[in-house]
Amino acid sequence: MKLRITEEAKDQLEQIRDQERPLIRLFYDTEGCGCGVNGLPTIRLEKKEYETDEKVDNGDYAVIIDQQQAIFFKKDMKLDCVKGSFRLSSPDGILNPIISIKDVKEGATV
Repeated sequence: MKLRITEEAKDQLEQIRDQERPLIRLFYDTEGCGCGVNGLPTIRLEKKEYETDEKVDNGDYAVIIDQQQAIFFKKDMKLDCVKGSFRLSSPDGILNPIISIKDVKEGATV
């Protein structure tokens, strides 16, 4: 699995990242979506890596994903920043068009 991050998204990430949460986690958010298969692919800033995590290929940042959540993501993805929000997409289409900066900074992870 790999994640390409556009220059616009890199600029935004540099503004919100901090030393205490240096990792970017691909996260399948099911909160408020009903059952566990209904959710949205998103990203979160993370403090540490867990045993169940695997690395996502990215040349710029340390990106991780929980092995069980990987099924909800595509093998090749792009993270962009459009009109002040992150956007996660793949060659097949948009996975999540609006990922708020607040959610990336404050969202819960595993």
